[in-house]
Amino acid sequence: MDLFNKIRGEFIDIIEWTDDSRDTMVYRFERYNNEIKMGARLIVRESQIAIFINKGKIADIFEPGDYTLETDNLPILSTLQGWKHGFHSPFKAEIYFINTRRFTDLKWGTKNPITLRDPEFGPMRIRAFGTYAIRITNVTNFIKEIVGTDGHFTTDEITSQLRNLIVSRFADILGETKIPILDMAANYDELGEFICQKIHDDFLAYGIEITKMLVENISLPTAVEEILDKRTSMGIMGNLQQYTQYQTATAIEKAAENEGGLAGGGMGMGMGFAMANQMGQNMQQNQQHSQPSAAVPPPLPQEKPFYVAINGQQQGPMPISQLQLLVNNGSVTRESLVWCEGMSNWEKASDVETLSQLFAATPPPLPPL
Repeated sequence: MDLFNKIRGEFIDIIEWTDDSRDTMVYRFERYNNEIKMGARLIVRESQIAIFINKGKIADIFEPGDYTLETDNLPILSTLQGWKHGFHSPFKAEIYFINTRRFTDLKWGTKNPITLRDPEFGPMRIRAFGTYAIRITNVTNFIKEIVGTDGHFTTDEITSQLRNLIVSRFADILGETKIPILDMAANYDELGEFICQKIHDDFLAYGIEITKMLVENISLPTAVEEILDKRTSMGIMGNLQQYTQYQTATAIEKAAENEGGLAGGGMGMGMGFAMANQMGQNMQQNQQHSQPSAAVPPPLPQEKPFYVAINGQQQGPMPISQLQLLVNNGSVTRESLVWCEGMSNWEKASDVETLSQLFAATPPPLPPL
């Protein structure tokens, strides 16, 4: 086998690399004893760069094109070998082909949840994942910093390091932007572009450029998602009385479909009508109790709940007693904006007569010097 490789190497006169894989970043052209015939033909295709390495050092670099290897187009290698007057015997050099096309659909994701503080829900843990695309832009840095002497370098050998860089920057960016959890889905594109900018220099140190960054999903723990689903369901139900009436009507319909013939259906319908009648009586009694009479005083007037702006976020509605606690701990001040039903616009808390008493024990701000 060694003899065959030696004979084959001596007759190699075309050096090229045709690759049908989608993940090879660097390929070393193999031939016996690293010998290349002077005058051999070098073919570098589009999205490729060929590098000649002599005694561990990068010598000549060839862009896409068709070359005849002679001393006049191997200037650095010729200098290293000391060919002052030309040379026609085989010479030794390692040849690496660098794939400069764009590598797409590379995966990134968080191994462990990222903890952050949400302005609405407080401390939260989230997970995220997506894809990104890269390409080699500085072949010298890539060979020196990443590849070394690897003769067949693929994306799998670097994606773990790149993924760690992305996740680290992603956690920092979420902490800086302070985007609410419920608003993140509307900012996936902006997050991807921002992360690209943040990690551009980190990737460039390896000779790599990140060309696209996609955030595909940001998810909450399963228990939190279930609570949010229940909260959404309550909001969709709306009027609880109407929902109860709908459930009753559905129960009547299903009772009529029960097995047991007409008797069973009639019994089911009877039970359903009885339930509906009982509910109607209860509602009528509640309405009668709510009407004022001569011997019973009317119910006490209910205070209107207020909305308040805290750190640029709308909070509420909340009763005055809860506002008092926020005033006491300094979250709400005289200058805080408030609103309740009947007000045409937001006003300072100190200007609302109902709330002015909350600041009775709180000194006003110092006058300007």
